[in-house]
This record gives sequence, structure tokens and C-alpha cells, in this order.
Amino acid sequence: MNTRPILDSSTGPLALSASLNPDNSCFSVALENGFRIFTAQTGELRLAREMSGGLGSVEMLGTTEYLAIVGGGKQPIFPQNKIHIWNDRTQKVVTTLEFNSPVQRVRINRHYVVVVLLNSVKIYKMKVPPEKLAEYETVNNPYGICHLGDEHVVYPGIVPGQVKLYNLRNGNVSIIPAHESPLRTLALNRRGTMVATASEQGTLIRLWGFPSCTKLMEFRRGVDPAVIFSMAFSPTGKMLAVSSDKSTVHIFDLPDEETGAYPIPASSTNQLKQHKWGVLSRVPFLPRQFSDTYSNLTQKFEIGNEPEGWGTASKSATFNAGIPGVPGGRPTKGLVGWLDDNSFIVIGAGQDARWEKFNVGETPDGKRGVEREGWKRYLE
Repeated sequence: MNTRPILDSSTGPLALSASLNPDNSCFSVALENGFRIFTAQTGELRLAREMSGGLGSVEMLGTTEYLAIVGGGKQPIFPQNKIHIWNDRTQKVVTTLEFNSPVQRVRINRHYVVVVLLNSVKIYKMKVPPEKLAEYETVNNPYGICHLGDEHVVYPGIVPGQVKLYNLRNGNVSIIPAHESPLRTLALNRRGTMVATASEQGTLIRLWGFPSCTKLMEFRRGVDPAVIFSMAFSPTGKMLAVSSDKSTVHIFDLPDEETGAYPIPASSTNQLKQHKWGVLSRVPFLPRQFSDTYSNLTQKFEIGNEPEGWGTASKSATFNAGIPGVPGGRPTKGLVGWLDDNSFIVIGAGQDARWEKFNVGETPDGKRGVEREGWKRYLE
């Protein structure tokens, strides 16, 4: 029996998922009848392609005409167990990869293709046809949790909360016991020296050094559980942005990659003033929530209005049922991407598909803060 809610597209196009390309210059959107490509800096439409069926996800290969597409939605144009590498210049499929189970997510760059299935990760060299390099089992991974960097692939291990890093140059695998609960999301910085992780509890963000695989810092997003939508390092690795279903983006300052120095206020007095709980953070025997490190900056973003049942995704990182072919089964929400060290965007899919741009800098009152520069419903 089909128990999925009906997707009502009568109010306009339904963006099934959204994804940023590797350098965050563009974002792609999968629709029930094709896909759209937008410029990340402005949210302006760059390319629109109509197709005879739905796509669950679309991943861009840099800024080239090649995309990795997976069928999805009410009437998928392709089966969910196939990936098609699409050449938009010729508007033809270049090559296809077929699997025994539905594809949860695809990551792609100029040299590699990473395919995430429910219980495995498959790594290919970008050729026609792609050349398989490695395959690893994982825990249940319906959100397709995976990050493809220049030299590493980061993905869940075979134990809940475990993170594995595959070296694309030599095939070595490193393991980080990141959390006791299943992972909800992770991120790798541009230099491949730090990994950020969050579990399905959504209260703590942990920062790990690589290749040492040691914990560098631990941040507290909040006290109550939340769904962590997305995490992203700024280009120079000085900040980490974390979005959640609380409609909030948290900005955490990170240690300097060159010197290893951590951001420390000029005095103990300033440190106490900056801490969320002030002097209570130094009182012994209080719960750790009072002494933990909280975000340096926060900013609200719009999740958008969605039909009942198609709002924020399930908190469970190990089981989720929803829109066929869409990572996590729900429209993408709170996808964070840095444009440069001073600005970032937040993208959401669904019927109320939104693009928002924020700037990090000095506010009119002379303090450091985050301000929203603009927003739009990009499908209108």
C-alpha cells in the first residue's frame, strides 16, 4: 500500500532538492519536470531544462556542462537505481551507472564520482565509462551523508557515529569515532585538514583534525535536540556555519590553520562577557551546558512554508521514507554555502523554494554580526 502523501504542485513548481557545485558558484535544483541552474551569488536563473519526468537530485561537475542526475518525484524520468552523466551541451546521456538499490546521493568533481547507496559508498574515477576505485559498507545512510574533497572522501563508517576518510591518492582509510549516536551531517574544509561532524541529536558540533583524527574542539549548538541541515567551512577555514530546523544559522570561529592558534578574547573579562552564560560558565558543578563553547554569531533564515508532512526532515539519520530519489526523502532545507570569507547563502527547496544571502562583518554599532543582504523565491 502506498502511504506517501500526494505532492501537490498546483501552487507552482516543486523543487525536490537543491545542491551546490564544488566551488559554490552555482546551485542546481531538481524538479518534477527537469532541472534549473542558478548563480549562487545572485540567485538568478542561469539555465532551465524541461524533461518528460522528475529528477530527485542534480549534481553539477564544476561549472561545466556535465551533470550527474538521478530520477525522482511522482513520475521519475529514470529509475532511482541509476545515475546518468548528462552533457547539457548535447542534451544527451554520456554514460550510466546502475546499481542493485536506489541511489541516495551523488558527489562529483572533475576527477571523481562518489555514489552513496543506503549501506555502501562506491568511489569511481571520472572516465567514460567511470572506473571503480573502491567500495565500502556503511551504516544505514538514507540522507546520503558524504563529502567529496580534492583529495579525500568523507562518509559514515560501519558503526553509528563513526566517520571514515578515504584518501583518493593512495587508497588509505582513516577512522574517527565521532559520536555515539548516528551521524546527521558532516563537512570537510577546503584544505582537507579539518572535519566537522554532528549527530542526529543536533546539540553538539565536533571538530576533528586530519590526519591526526584527534578532536580539536567541541561546540554546543543548543540544549534541546535539533535537525542539523547543513555545515560548511568558510574558504579559509576560519569559520564554520551550521544550519538547523530551528531556522537558525550558527557561526563558530575556528583555530587558525597556519598557526594552530585558537581565537581567544583579549582578557578573561571579555571572555566572560562573550560567553552565553557569562559568569555562570565559571561556576563549578553546574551542568556542562553552562561551560560549553557556543556560537560566536547567529542569524535567522527562512525555512519556507510547506504542505503538512513535507516540512523539515525527520530527526532520524538511520531511517526515513519520503519522496523517491530525493536525498533524505524531503525537499532540501537550510543548505549553507560560503561565497567568500565574508558572505554565505542559505538555499531551500520545496514549494516555497528560497535563496538568501548573508554578510558577516561589522554592524552599524561597531560590533561583529551577521546581516541579511537579500532573499528571493528563486522559482517565481
